[in-house]
Amino acid sequence: MTVEQAAQQMLTVLETTVSQNPNDQKQAMDYISATCQRDFPMFVKCLSLILRSEQCQSYVRQAAGLQLKNVLYSKDIETKSQYLQRWLQLDEPSRQDVKQNVTGTLGTEPSRPSIAAQCVAAIACAELPHNLWPEVISRLMDNVTNQQSGEMLKESSLETLGYICHDIDSKVLEVRANDILIAIVHGMRAGETSVHVRLAATNALLNSLEFTNKNFEAEQERNIIMQVVCESTNNPDQRCKVASLQCLVRIMQLYYDYMLNYMANALFQITLHAMRSEEAEVAMQGMEFWSTVAEEEFELTLVYEEELERGNQAYRNKSQRFVEQAASHYVPVLLNAMAHHDDCDDEDDWTPSKAAGICLMLTAQCVKDDIVNYVMPFFVHFTSQDWKFKEAAIMAFGSILDGPDPKKLMPLAQEALPAIVEAMCDKNVSVRDTAAWALGRVIDTCPEVVANAELLQKVLPALSSGLHQEPRVANNVCWTLVSLVKACYELAVSNGTDASGQPDTFALSAVFDAMIQELLKITERPDGNQSNLRITAYEALMELIKHSPKDCYQAVRNTTVVILKKLETLLQMEEQATSESDKAQVRDLQAMLCATIQSVTRKLADSDLPQVGEHIMKGLLQIMQRASITKSTTVMEEALLAVSCLAEHLGKNFIVYMDVLKPYLLQGLSNVEEAQVCAAAVGAVTDLSRAIEKAIAPYLDEIVELLIKCIQSPKLDRNVKVIIIGTFSDIAMAIETNFERYLQMVVQILTEAQGAAIVVDPNDLDQVDYVDKLRDACLNSYTGIFQGFKVENIQASRDSIGRFIKPMIELILVSSQLQPIPPSDSLMATTAGLIGDLVNLYEQQIVPMLNVEPVISMLAKARKSKKSKTKSMATWATKEIKRFSKTDPTFNFNR
Repeated sequence: MTVEQAAQQMLTVLETTVSQNPNDQKQAMDYISATCQRDFPMFVKCLSLILRSEQCQSYVRQAAGLQLKNVLYSKDIETKSQYLQRWLQLDEPSRQDVKQNVTGTLGTEPSRPSIAAQCVAAIACAELPHNLWPEVISRLMDNVTNQQSGEMLKESSLETLGYICHDIDSKVLEVRANDILIAIVHGMRAGETSVHVRLAATNALLNSLEFTNKNFEAEQERNIIMQVVCESTNNPDQRCKVASLQCLVRIMQLYYDYMLNYMANALFQITLHAMRSEEAEVAMQGMEFWSTVAEEEFELTLVYEEELERGNQAYRNKSQRFVEQAASHYVPVLLNAMAHHDDCDDEDDWTPSKAAGICLMLTAQCVKDDIVNYVMPFFVHFTSQDWKFKEAAIMAFGSILDGPDPKKLMPLAQEALPAIVEAMCDKNVSVRDTAAWALGRVIDTCPEVVANAELLQKVLPALSSGLHQEPRVANNVCWTLVSLVKACYELAVSNGTDASGQPDTFALSAVFDAMIQELLKITERPDGNQSNLRITAYEALMELIKHSPKDCYQAVRNTTVVILKKLETLLQMEEQATSESDKAQVRDLQAMLCATIQSVTRKLADSDLPQVGEHIMKGLLQIMQRASITKSTTVMEEALLAVSCLAEHLGKNFIVYMDVLKPYLLQGLSNVEEAQVCAAAVGAVTDLSRAIEKAIAPYLDEIVELLIKCIQSPKLDRNVKVIIIGTFSDIAMAIETNFERYLQMVVQILTEAQGAAIVVDPNDLDQVDYVDKLRDACLNSYTGIFQGFKVENIQASRDSIGRFIKPMIELILVSSQLQPIPPSDSLMATTAGLIGDLVNLYEQQIVPMLNVEPVISMLAKARKSKKSKTKSMATWATKEIKRFSKTDPTFNFNR
């Protein structure tokens, strides 16, 4: 069959894909799928031929283009990779035919957006990284800049460039940045009469900004780009205006350092004008611009302060302080926007009012105390009869609290609180909702206000009433309760505690049980699924239990019984649930209840734990059994964390549960595709090792085997692997010399891990952090093995440990290097601790290996650390080295 014949047959099938008859549609799609599998080269040729044919009806051409795009591109990474390989395996003539057809289609489609543009982009993204089809960028540029090109050709070519820039690795396009920018600037210029072309060009620019850094470094080219973007913000078409402002936001994120001249001459006026716009999308982009500036300058100031703390007095603050200079002008605009919204606005919709609130919050962080002067006149609306202005004033007050010095805020907070509390009884739900949120913010920022007993007497009834109001209000009240309890607890702790660290009582003791009961009632509200209320109530419950003083213990103990009964009820509810959404909600609650059990367990007295622990474990086993059937990963994770918590507190008494727990523990360790579940299972192994010590030995063969498989698995997150490496330390200390059976395997794993951590790119902060943690984990494991193998007979200890001393020394020397990347405080402490242990055991025999430049310099730095553990470990290790540095070594570590 020729391509033309196959295309005619495919044309008939494509016409059927829009049939009103579902059976016809299904048959058509089945045919398309089968044809693609049977003869992919012919399939894509046919589709591209139909797509290009102007004799075909528009909807058929679109259908052909859509099917072609769907076999070239996928959002799923694995599928996309498979499609890429399939395309590249096509013979050159077939690929050339398809490319010729899809590029020839550009500008010929009667509808928008261009499906051909998506097809061209998909092929370009597949071929350009392999140095194939380099001419596609030039062709697209020519399509745009050629005076003979029509509107549709220019628009679809710019759309194509936009798609390519969005989907491809930016490094691939760096060498073609000039051609791309020429096309974009040509399409954005004021002389271009087509709004569609200008919009496509602006969207393409937005997607290209990642790889145009060299163009922004060149002042002349930067000026041209900034000119066309700024001019484009004046476009009467709202879509163009919004897209242009989005470009300015992204430019500010990527090229902040170059913006000084443009800010004064254009950007300030453009964005201020945008913020005042009646068009919501335009106004929000103006606010987003200043939010971005504020975030950037806040981060730069933090970096500056950190450098000064490190003693780098020569470091210059790179912030241009744009926000400080502009805030007095744009804050009034933000406040006005915050007061202009509708009561019927959807909670999930992003509106100018919400954007203004975020921008105000970020601005406050930058200008600190000065924000009060800009916002203070607006607080007159606290008593406004117009609910919008009243709500905006309360919102503004809550939004600025992260900026000023809390000591300066305190008088203002005390003055505002009565009005905020009163607003919680307002007839308008938005005012009540915002008042509840603002009250929590005040207590978070100025916790000293809870020392005012008279104020508490006003706050508590308002919060109790708020819990039974609309879900959105009750949700914020829950968080305010958390802030209140934390503040009261910390105040009580500051007044003194015993060895337990818990205060005997606090300001809320008299109402604590009532608060617990109120929250439990909230979890049973029929509308508890709205505004995430039920989950928030449980989270608040956990925080209340966590921050409970001694005289509230009975309420905590009673809560345990209630929570366990709720677990049983939820298991039944999941069985009865019919829809997936209902089942998912029940599982979320199961996970939250498991998390609440953790909080309760930590508070239970030792005398109550054995009896209550049996009921807790029974409930957790039921949950894990159910979660393993339904594959509920979040539930399993929280259940394993609860098991860890129970084991930690039961200690050796937990051994009675090991046999029934084992299947779920092994299942969690095997789940390498769900990093959180696997990490929770690894954490459980750590806690079990510490809790039951040598009694864990009979279970370790299977556990260690799975731990090693986890480390070797390419699917498991590398950070979980670091946790696993650290876990060997706890296992070794638990079973001591019985660790001998795993020693060779584990030391090999540690040696391979420290070898993988040698090459570090100083510019890759994630990699730097990962390698630091990996070295720390390896050293911790060596320390644990060292401690486990250390026995009363010194010579026996030396002989036993001497077998793996070489990799320990090698890792110590690598971890002590201060250049090019200095070790963290934690890594220095761990390194110093192992150095001290080694010198303490081997004395003068090992000192020459450790009394070397990198180690001495690292210990000197660690002794100056602000972290007490790092400082003390380094001081001890240094003393040990000095104590045994006078005698020649005689011990052979290589035997």
